[in-house]
Amino acid sequence: MLNYKRIVLKLSGEALAGPQKVGLHDETVERICRSIREVHQRGFEMAIVVGGGNFWRGRTTGTIERATSDHMGMLGTVINALRVQAALEALGVETRVQTAIQMQEVAEPYIRRRAIRHIEKGRIVIFGAGTGLPYFSTDTTAALRACEIGADCLWIGKKGTDGVYDRDPNRFVDAKKYKTLTYDEMLQKRLQVMDATATSLAMDNELPIVVFGIDDPETMVHIARGEDVGTTITQ
Repeated sequence: MLNYKRIVLKLSGEALAGPQKVGLHDETVERICRSIREVHQRGFEMAIVVGGGNFWRGRTTGTIERATSDHMGMLGTVINALRVQAALEALGVETRVQTAIQMQEVAEPYIRRRAIRHIEKGRIVIFGAGTGLPYFSTDTTAALRACEIGADCLWIGKKGTDGVYDRDPNRFVDAKKYKTLTYDEMLQKRLQVMDATATSLAMDNELPIVVFGIDDPETMVHIARGEDVGTTITQ
């Protein structure tokens, strides 16, 4: 039986691109959102943080100043947030999008107390535009928002893997999967699941993390049922 109720789900931009790898793949988005709805209907309070790698990856571009590049990526996350909102509301789920960069014509500004109130009313809150600051990843945003809204757990949906491995399972057939890890092990082994800032933030606030494969969105439902899926990271 799960001992938490409020969760933050981190969705990468690549997960929303599906087989296209860039942009948005409608069928993939809708499959993910159907699973999110099922988890929500099981009584979980939910918020979602979306990445923007399906539109822009600033770190791979050396010709644009970093702060500008990061802001471009933040705008990509807003596109993804609006698409997830549209898919969830088409399924009858009430949502709100909040952004760290103010754009009131399309979304609410991020206000912690308002986000918590939406969640308490049964809405799913979708956070866009990262932290609103350059040099911080959406992994860090997910850990930060989870701490701010008092989430009991952070779920990280990964594309191309079903948990945390000691090496890339897509390149090494002998890669070993971890069922459980500590934050210290994550940092010491330099496991590339989330950046060190996000891991340290989760560790300092004792925020449990579950890393799972998003290629099959039904995995979220299995986790909600209390099944032993993916990799759990705790103190």
